[in-house]
Amino acid sequence: MAASKKAIENASRLRYIRALERFHKSIVSYFLNTPELTQKGFQKKIDNALKLLNRVDEIALYKGELQDLQKLVKKMISYKDSEEDIESIKEELLYSSNQLDKNKNARRYKKDKHTNSKYDEWDN
Repeated sequence: MAASKKAIENASRLRYIRALERFHKSIVSYFLNTPELTQKGFQKKIDNALKLLNRVDEIALYKGELQDLQKLVKKMISYKDSEEDIESIKEELLYSSNQLDKNKNARRYKKDKHTNSKYDEWDN
């Protein structure tokens, strides 16, 4: 029995998302773990990460955080041939990455600031 069209689309969508996440994670870890950053090293890292990303077909993403991840990856690629200082590139991309993580976590965790006040009316 052949896989349905929807299952194939789902699998290719997941493959694309994982490739984006892998690209993002590899560039961020390069910035965080490399003691001496160079423009040439950054370009080489982008090229290597692009090889893996280009194996997967680009698919339209509709979820907000996935679109943000896609934009961040495209931003990282655009900095490849940039004349900017590597430190400013690092600062900009790590800031954007942290904002992405912050947005992801904001939806996952809700502070129960007023948990006690929620039950105040029951005390009567």
